[in-house]
Amino acid sequence: VPANKLFDFSIYLDADVDVIENWYIERFLKLKETAFTNPLSYFKNYAHLSHDEAISTAKKIWTEINHKNLRENIAPTKVRADLIFHKSKDHRINEVLLRNT
Repeated sequence: VPANKLFDFSIYLDADVDVIENWYIERFLKLKETAFTNPLSYFKNYAHLSHDEAISTAKKIWTEINHKNLRENIAPTKVRADLIFHKSKDHRINEVLLRNT
């Protein structure tokens, strides 16, 4: 592809941190009942957790790994995005920001 046919455009998908955390916990609970029950799953050890233990475990993973990654590696890229989609808790895009360049 000729260089003059390439373009650089970045899109950032954003949501409030508490919303992302809730999505993570909900997804963890759903996977606990589905994919984690597969004996071949890397995460099979989470399948036996009680509901409260699963929530506690998901919150711990969120805090120690996912939120840290969001804060340190993902969020700093937002300022360079050309287009930002902001999602509400129902996963709908409720705001679109386009950088004026």
